[in-house]
Amino acid sequence: MPVYRLDDRLLFPNPRLAGEEGLLAVGGDLRPERLLLAYENGIFPWFNAGEPPLWWSPDPRYVLFPDQLNVSKSMRTLLRQKAFRVTCDLNFPAVIRACAQPSLGRNESGTWITTEMEEAYIELHRIGYAHSVEVWHEKLLVGGLYGISMGQVFFGESMFTRQPNASKYGFIHLVNQLAAWRFQLIDCQQGTRHLISLGAVPMPREKFLQVLHDQDHTLTKRGLWVFDHRHSG
Repeated sequence: MPVYRLDDRLLFPNPRLAGEEGLLAVGGDLRPERLLLAYENGIFPWFNAGEPPLWWSPDPRYVLFPDQLNVSKSMRTLLRQKAFRVTCDLNFPAVIRACAQPSLGRNESGTWITTEMEEAYIELHRIGYAHSVEVWHEKLLVGGLYGISMGQVFFGESMFTRQPNASKYGFIHLVNQLAAWRFQLIDCQQGTRHLISLGAVPMPREKFLQVLHDQDHTLTKRGLWVFDHRHSG
């Protein structure tokens, strides 16, 4: 499949032109207008330091429906124990920077979260589209995740953990909150073993694009999210 080269114009080729692996285009920039246009069209950036931006739209797309979240017995025990405190949008910069560092049980760093990427998503957070979930043990940030909210879809980007199950604990709280807010689905982009264990399933790209097309864009920008699930300790 051809890979399209972007220039300064604010446009993308039709995501249906990408192959199954998903690489659609190369180049362009990470200004907020381009990033938001990408997400509206089922496209996301993913590239390593030193590379030009690479833009992807894989087929199938892995998604998680909030009402189909799979919570293991061990995680239900942690939730009953209120093992951690979970907040939202309390420290977005700290979360994205932690996602770029080595995480517990993972030797490699998130090299694709470059300084340019951090700055771009911090700006999306500032204007109300990007959100973070923080997981705390006492006063220490021990896990978290971030992503983009548009309409009734949450586009998950990355997560990190510094204590066992911390990121999963935060993700479960987020999914439950999104279900309460009547979100339609969570975009997981690709199917990792971790996400599949939580209930992520493949969705044909065409169906995923139709879900995005049907979104009520009056709900695109939700501003600062606030929730704070405190442990009992």
